[in-house]
Amino acid sequence: MHKKYIVFMVMVFLVTPLSSYSQQNLSAKKNSVIRSVDAHQKELIELSNTIWGFAETGLKEYKSSSVLADYLEAQGFTVKRSVAGMPTAFIATYGSGKPVIGVLGEYDALPGLSQTVKCEKEPLTEGAPGHGCGHNLLGVGGLGAALAVKELIKQGKLNGAVRFYGTPAEETIGGKVYMARAGLFDDLDVCLDWHPFYEIMAKTQSSIAVMDITINFHGKTAHAAMDPWNGRSALDALEAFSHGINLLREHVLPSVRMHYVFQKTGSVPNVVPDESSVWLWIRDSKREGIGDVYKRVKKIVQGAALIADVDSSTQLNSGVYEILPNRTGASALQENLELLGSIQYTPEEVEFSKNIQTAMGLKPDGLMGSPIPMEKANETPQSISTDVGDVSWVVPEISLLVTTAPNNVPWHSWAVVACGGMSIGHKGMLYASKALAMTMVDLFEKEELRREIQREFLDRKGNQIYKPMIPDGLPPLPND
Repeated sequence: MHKKYIVFMVMVFLVTPLSSYSQQNLSAKKNSVIRSVDAHQKELIELSNTIWGFAETGLKEYKSSSVLADYLEAQGFTVKRSVAGMPTAFIATYGSGKPVIGVLGEYDALPGLSQTVKCEKEPLTEGAPGHGCGHNLLGVGGLGAALAVKELIKQGKLNGAVRFYGTPAEETIGGKVYMARAGLFDDLDVCLDWHPFYEIMAKTQSSIAVMDITINFHGKTAHAAMDPWNGRSALDALEAFSHGINLLREHVLPSVRMHYVFQKTGSVPNVVPDESSVWLWIRDSKREGIGDVYKRVKKIVQGAALIADVDSSTQLNSGVYEILPNRTGASALQENLELLGSIQYTPEEVEFSKNIQTAMGLKPDGLMGSPIPMEKANETPQSISTDVGDVSWVVPEISLLVTTAPNNVPWHSWAVVACGGMSIGHKGMLYASKALAMTMVDLFEKEELRREIQREFLDRKGNQIYKPMIPDGLPPLPND
């Protein structure tokens, strides 16, 4: 049933126009990259569906990264695998010299979000991962743009190099942070990325920075009934810590968010727990704000340890910067979105989207498949964190959002998984490939545009020095 439905939706897509653009308004090279994406659309959709089916979580994307790297290698790209200490990270390059234009791709799934291509919640495999953030589309969309530009370089119509970054574990450790620390973005002139969404826009807003830490308390066991006075409860410290954090919420800026889960609390009630731990995320609109909150969190850790008369330790797991926006680059992208126009949907796709909205208790208003003006995009709040932020402090970054799911559906949900496995998601992915490739054509051809983008980047960055918020050493690889 599931596979037949995907085939049906792909067939509907292949005979349906992607967008309302007029070829008369496009340069020959922009027409060329659009035709390239159209020519490769069947392969790109197959790649996306394959990764959707793999649904591998962060740093376990062995098959997903391999199919992308293998495909690019077969297309003539030079591929470096297992970069920055991550077996599922890779870089694919075509061309040489300057400029070097990069595009990012992700492919990690989220745990517990398995879903069939249906309008109601129904796991494909109970408890299994699913692409609730649309990363099966994200990676392939960037790949399609890189491939289209590569063909122009091969024909001698563009000079320089195009580079695709296979970036793992965005949802967990932030793979791009490790790649940035390794200097893998240092020689880029400009970098582009896109993300699935329910609107189409050139992003002009920042994201929010986040610090990921684990706090451990170490006490002493004792019999909880016979001689509890001989114990030192790590769980008491954990409870005192959580109370302190919740008191702190009143005294931080409105932009700050703190959320945590208890990881270790003890095993049985009749033993005083000697070990406890809590996993805490601190967010703020600026990295500097996180640092201020973290100083107070450490004092709460010390106070909780004193209350329970136990020892404590704090471990930095990872952290990401806020995105450094670039309006100059976003304006160039916006021009290409307006040239492409809107995504055209079939009645079946519109009905599918409305049925999903109804199932989720939302207004059934369908799909937002038209690019919105930059002024309106600037009004849209961005309360997410992403490791793209770290890239944006190393090289000018241009970010795109494209419709791949119905309006206002919750992200990281089964609805996003369902749409990412059928033509609604595929259309957004291919639209992103075209918009990114068209903007890359501008970047290759217009030296002054690159200079203006670089000037804005340096002006916004100021004298701040980028320092990754990750622990020393190799990334924490999972135990398979």
